Amino acid sequence: MSDTAIQTLKNMLAHLDDAKKYQSLRDVMETLNAPDLAAVFEDLPQEKMPVLFRLMPKDLAAEVFAELTADTQEALIQGLSDRELKLVIDELFVDDATDLVEEMPASVVKRILAQASPDTRQMINELLKYPEDSAGGVMTTEFMELRPDMTVSQAMDAIRENGVDKETINNCYVTNADRTLAGVVSLRTLVLEKDPSRPIADRMDTNVVSVTTATDREETSQLFEKYGFLAIPVVDNEKRLVGIVTVDDALTILQDEVNEDIAKMNAMAPTEKPYFKASLWELYKSRAPWLLFLMLSATFSSLVIRSYEDALAAVTALTAYIPMLTDTGGNAGSQTTSTIIRGMATGDIAPRDILKVLWKELRVSLLCGLTLAVCNFAKLLWFDGVGAGVALAVSLTLICTVLLSQLIGGVLPVAARKVGIDPAVMASPLITTIVDTTTLLIYFNFARLVLHL
Repeated sequence: MSDTAIQTLKNMLAHLDDAKKYQSLRDVMETLNAPDLAAVFEDLPQEKMPVLFRLMPKDLAAEVFAELTADTQEALIQGLSDRELKLVIDELFVDDATDLVEEMPASVVKRILAQASPDTRQMINELLKYPEDSAGGVMTTEFMELRPDMTVSQAMDAIRENGVDKETINNCYVTNADRTLAGVVSLRTLVLEKDPSRPIADRMDTNVVSVTTATDREETSQLFEKYGFLAIPVVDNEKRLVGIVTVDDALTILQDEVNEDIAKMNAMAPTEKPYFKASLWELYKSRAPWLLFLMLSATFSSLVIRSYEDALAAVTALTAYIPMLTDTGGNAGSQTTSTIIRGMATGDIAPRDILKVLWKELRVSLLCGLTLAVCNFAKLLWFDGVGAGVALAVSLTLICTVLLSQLIGGVLPVAARKVGIDPAVMASPLITTIVDTTTLLIYFNFARLVLHL
C-alpha cells in the first residue's frame, strides 16, 4: 500500500506546477508514515520541499522533519519562514531538537534557537552539556513523571493532561519529592487496576534498571536487547531522574556503532556521512592514513623474504605457496576476530574471559590447522607433484599459521577491551599484517629444517 502511495505522490510532485492539486497531495501524504515521507523528501528539489512541507499537518511535519538527513533539514530550513520554523521546533521532541542543533551550521543554529521557546532552549542547553557518547547526550527530558502518593485515578488524570507532550507514556516513572527515582509503573498496570483509589506506591515496581548520565551510550543500548525495554531511565549522581533513553534512540546508537566497527575492521576511519554525501577529501582522509600504516607495517614481510633469499633460490617451489599461506592466516584471523568482536558487542564475552577464549581458540585452531594440513599435504603430493619435503614444510606451516592467527585474532580484541582500546581496531587488516610476517618466519625456518637448506 505504502509503495503505491509513494509512487502516486512522486508522480503528483513531478507535475505539481501544472496540476496544483494540493488537497490531493495532502490526502496522499496522510496515508503515509513519516519515514516513507522523509524518503520522498530526500529526492525532492530544494525549491519543492517547502511546498510539500506546508501541506502536512504540523504533528506529521515534525515527525517527518526528525527523520530527514542533516543536509535535507538544512535545505528545508532555508525555505521556511521564521513562523513555520517555530512551529516545527515546538512540535519536535527535545532530543530531536538537540540533535538538530548539534548537526547544523552556526548560522542555522542561531536561527533555530531564536525561534525556540525559552523552555525548549533551556532543555537543549542542558542536554548539550553531556558528552555525545553518553546516555545523557542521547536522552530526552520529556517523560511521564508521577508521585508515589498519587492514586491510580490521579495518575490517569495526570497522564491525560500532560502525556501528549511526552515521548512515551508506556512506562511512567515514580519519583519522590526530591526527584529521586522510586519506581516505575506501566500504563497497562494503571488501566487494568480495578481500584482507582489505590496508591501508585502499591502498584509500582521498585526494582528499576537505570543508567547514569555518564554511562556509555553503547552500553546503554545493549540493555534494551538484554531486558527488552522500550525506555530506560537516566539518573544523575544523586539518583535523581533527569531523563529517559527510548528504544528508537537505542536502535540508532546500535546502527552507528555497527557502522563504526565495520569501518575500523576494514582499516578506515569512521564517518557518519552517507557515501554520496561524503566529499572526495573526506573519503581520502578516512582511508589513506590506515593504508599508509598497513603498507609500512607490511615492509616487515619484505624484510623476512629478503633474509631468506638463499632458501628461495635453492628451492624455487617454496615461492609459489607464500600467497596461500599468508591468505590462510589472514582468513583464519579474520574469522576469529569477527566472532570475538560480535561476542563482546552482545555481552557474551567479557575482558575477564580472556583465558577461556585462549583455551577454546587453541583447541579450535588445532582442529582447523590439522584438517587444512592433511588436505594440503595430499594435494601437494598428488596434484602439484612437489617433493615430500616441500609438502611437509608447507603443511607444518599451515598448522602453525592457523594456530597463531586464531589465537591472535581471539586474544587481541579481548585484551584491547581490557586496556580500554576499541576492539574493532584489532581487526582483520592489522592482525593480517602481524600474521603475514610471523607466517613467513615460520615457513622459511621449517623449510630450512626439513629440506636441510
